[in-house]
Amino acid sequence: MRETTRGTMLSRLVTAAAVLVVTSALTSGQTKTEQTMRGSGSETKGRMAQMMRDWPKASQEAAAFMSQKYGAPAAMTPDFMAWGKTGPWKRTVVYRMEYAHEFPAHHTDVMQQWIDYKAVPGKYNDLADYDGSVVLERTAGEISARCDKEGANFLALNLANEIVTGKRSVRDARKMYGEQITAMKAKQPAPYTEKLLFSPMTNTGDPDHPVSADRASMGR
Repeated sequence: MRETTRGTMLSRLVTAAAVLVVTSALTSGQTKTEQTMRGSGSETKGRMAQMMRDWPKASQEAAAFMSQKYGAPAAMTPDFMAWGKTGPWKRTVVYRMEYAHEFPAHHTDVMQQWIDYKAVPGKYNDLADYDGSVVLERTAGEISARCDKEGANFLALNLANEIVTGKRSVRDARKMYGEQITAMKAKQPAPYTEKLLFSPMTNTGDPDHPVSADRASMGR
């Protein structure tokens, strides 16, 4: 049992490291050209189908959605597919692994999407209370949402921004999230799920400062 658990943890770490390397390359433009990576449309579809043959349904649907809307992935492995800059997204990764999520109702998170974003550190706890699948990365200056649909990721980030800017409380945001998801599923107007409702940010990275600066400020 211990060996199985250790093997599973190692597999997750390797996958996470691979995602980091690939997505970092996509963001910095260090991959091959899209034409070289993707090949012909029929060839790529065949490769995607082969890669996803034992993927869960939610992951297959998310990858199919991304390829239909934005084109073929820039990178494919048995554990994830990655897209670089597409629409408003800095990058997107669809995972084979599902993460169970009970807010606002049971589903699995399989698609993570990033944008450049900056928030004061004091808001990080609020965002964690709001939605555990919304992640702020202070040093990189990014925020991501991970769900099963692009519309849900739009919604998660739109409400996250309203928490950061003081427009909504955590409680209000969670209530609004449930209302908008219900409307989206019923094919009723749900503007928070259709696009990002705030302007893109630039210069969002925060490299922090050396420990020596902390000591100096405290008179040490």
